[in-house]
Amino acid sequence: MQEITVLYPPIEPYWSGYLPVSDLHALYVETAGNPAGIPVVFLHGGPGDGARPGARRYFDPDRYRIIVFDQRGCGRSTPLAELADNTTADLVADLERIRAFLGVEAWVLFGGSWGSTLALAYAQAHPDRALGLVLWGIFLGSAPESTWLYGGGAGALFPQAYEQFASLVPQAERGDLVGAYLRRLGDSRESVRRAASDALARWEMTVLRLPPMGPMAPFVEPTFIQGAFWPDPPAVSPSALLGMHYQAHGCFLSPGQLLAGVEAIRHIPTTILSGSEDLMCPPSSAWALHLAWPQATFYQVTAAGHTSGPLTMAERLIEATDELAAALAVRP
Repeated sequence: MQEITVLYPPIEPYWSGYLPVSDLHALYVETAGNPAGIPVVFLHGGPGDGARPGARRYFDPDRYRIIVFDQRGCGRSTPLAELADNTTADLVADLERIRAFLGVEAWVLFGGSWGSTLALAYAQAHPDRALGLVLWGIFLGSAPESTWLYGGGAGALFPQAYEQFASLVPQAERGDLVGAYLRRLGDSRESVRRAASDALARWEMTVLRLPPMGPMAPFVEPTFIQGAFWPDPPAVSPSALLGMHYQAHGCFLSPGQLLAGVEAIRHIPTTILSGSEDLMCPPSSAWALHLAWPQATFYQVTAAGHTSGPLTMAERLIEATDELAAALAVRP
C-alpha cells in the first residue's frame, strides 16, 4: 500500500487505557500530541471498524491533543462484536463520558463515513461541547443511503458482484438483504456466520475500492479485511455484524434527524469534504448537508472515492485541521 506523505509523521500515544462505560462495555482510549493542545477526537467509521494508528496523523501534534478511541464492540474495546447496549445514543453518551474522564471542556470532532454521522449526532446533542467539525464521506444514516449500498443502487454499477452478494440469500428474503445478512451473521453455525461475513466484505470492498485504487488513507483500512486487531480473525467481523445491526435499525436515528438538527450547530466552524467518485457514501448526502448548512465550508474533491484517489483529499483534511487550529488559537 502506497504511503500518503502529506500526513503528519507517525506518533505514539503518551497515554492509553480502558474506560468502563457500562456494566458490559469498556472502551479503549488513547491520547497523543500536545497534552495542553486543542482537544480533537477522531471518530472512526463502520460502525465497527475501529481506529488505527494513522488516525493520529491528521492533526498537528504541536497544536492538538489527539484523542482516539474504539467505539463499543470493535477494535480493542470489549466485549468484541457485542450488540447489546450498542446504539447511536449509547455512542453519543460514551463521547460525553470520555470527554469528562479526560477533563476536556470542549473539543473538535473529526469523522468520516459513519464517523461523520456520529460527529453530527453528538454535536447536535451537545453543541456547547463542539469547538468545530471536520467531516468527510458524509453518511446521514438514512434509508435511501442504505438502499443505495445494499438494496440494488450500487448494484446497478456492479451487477455481477451484487448478484454474488445477493445470492447468499434465498429469493424470498432478498427484499431486505440487510435483515437477511444480520440473521446469518448471528446464526449459531460458524460456517453460516463466516460465509455471510466474507460475502459482505467482498461486496463492500468492490464498492470501496473504486475508482481504481490510489493511496489508501490509513484511517480506513477495512478491519474486516485486514484483521488488524486479531491474530486469528473471528468468524464474524465486528464491522460486518455492527454495520448490519445499525443499518437494520435505521442507525437508531429518526428520518431526517441529522439534517433537521443542523439548526442547533449552524454556528460551529465546520468543513465538509466529499469525494466526487464516492460510491460508498454518494456525494448527494454531502450536498444535502451543505444545502441545509451553507455556513459550513464545502469541498468536493475531484476524482476521489471513499478511501482512495488523489492526495487532494488528505491535503484538504490537513488544511482543514490546520486552519481550524489557527482560528481557535486566536478565538477571544
